[in-house]
Amino acid sequence: MLSKKTETSKLDPAEKGHASTYSSRFFREPVPKYEIPEKSMPANAAYQLIHDELNMDSNPSLNLASFVTTWMEPEAEKLMHESLHKNFIDHDEYPQTEVIHKRCVNMLARLFNVPEDCNAIGAATIGSSEAIMLCLLAHKWNWKKHRRKEEHATPNIVFGAEVHVCWEKFARYFDVEMRIIPMEKERYTISVEEVEKAIDENTICVGAILGTTYSGQADPIEKLNDLLLKIKKEKGWDIPLHIDAASGGFVVPFTEPDFKWDFRLEQVKSINVSGHKFGLVYAGIGWMIWKEESEFPEELIFKVNYLGGWMPTFTLNFSCNSANVIAQYYNFLRLGKDGYRNIMQNCLKNAQYLAELLEKSGKFEMINRSQKLPIVAVSLKKEIKAYSVFDISNKLRERGWVMSAYTMPPNAEEVALMRVVVKENFSHDMADILYQDILNACESLEKTSQGPTEPPPKENGRHHPIC
Repeated sequence: MLSKKTETSKLDPAEKGHASTYSSRFFREPVPKYEIPEKSMPANAAYQLIHDELNMDSNPSLNLASFVTTWMEPEAEKLMHESLHKNFIDHDEYPQTEVIHKRCVNMLARLFNVPEDCNAIGAATIGSSEAIMLCLLAHKWNWKKHRRKEEHATPNIVFGAEVHVCWEKFARYFDVEMRIIPMEKERYTISVEEVEKAIDENTICVGAILGTTYSGQADPIEKLNDLLLKIKKEKGWDIPLHIDAASGGFVVPFTEPDFKWDFRLEQVKSINVSGHKFGLVYAGIGWMIWKEESEFPEELIFKVNYLGGWMPTFTLNFSCNSANVIAQYYNFLRLGKDGYRNIMQNCLKNAQYLAELLEKSGKFEMINRSQKLPIVAVSLKKEIKAYSVFDISNKLRERGWVMSAYTMPPNAEEVALMRVVVKENFSHDMADILYQDILNACESLEKTSQGPTEPPPKENGRHHPIC
């Protein structure tokens, strides 16, 4: 009996079934970091170890640097959980998921005003980065088939310096010459005049942004369309427009429905949008929409049968779960156009309210008065020398806020900005709290700062703000 009692006392407390998880031996030993451990551990211990470590991350609700959705309704989360184990690409086994996917594509095509005589095509992607690369690859393929006159002609692509880094990745990955239109101080969008100088018969497409991550402004899309129509008439170069609507594609249709940026314009052939930004879905969903199926190269559509029946696939990624597609459809049904319109109008009003507060403080200057997105981008007034926007951003982390601070692209890189992305869950009261915390940070920095902090060193030529 004595030996049995001694043996029982040596059992790990968690294995007795009545002790706290925190009293188990797993909380007295280092967490495995570099090699898979030899032995297993109880599920509750593994969960608690990881859960507690993740508490070191920022609070997503206070992350004002990211455009990515950080809140969804419980019913949406329930549907996502129910779809996590379904491989989206497996249309043969999960046919209704593919039906819902096609519904989303149709809804987006109509939201972007595809003409009635066009047969639009589209697909869900992991995000706008994949959608952009796929669209641009298709434009390169079309150029290769229809435009190249010389045996060794080099394709080029024209876009502004305010683009997301994935545009530069595309050019490097797929061997396309970049012709980047630089910014200028007080002009933070693409210039039509500079685009006209940059394009030629080997331009695969011109890229335009509906709501930049730097300032929230839109490129002059309609004027770019007019330019390309003129070029087509005069020189015969049929150069398409691709619209990067990653951030603005779920805002502008509801807040400025008469603003022409989409398939109503003749040269706009493809559009990408991020469902996980103002589409209000958690990270991991983007959309690629083409005006006309016949303009998407057949060579980029592959058919496979090793998951069951024959299935077409034309995304760069293959396997992924179905959760985000289902969540996007939930939002379309749940919110409708009225719901999206109300949310985006609220976001814009709260952004305008915060911008007014910051301007009235006498410390900041607005950069984006004509913004299309609910973001606030400000710079410090020139007379403030004791601290920088980078110092304010760092100071605000003491209160839990995460805010972007960055410099503009060349040739406006002397302008340093601080940006707030106003999302669905950022209320009027939160704007008041943030404003007061910004003032408190400025006051503290005035007393303690030893000079403004410089921007972090650049990598690969320039900074890209958090998206």
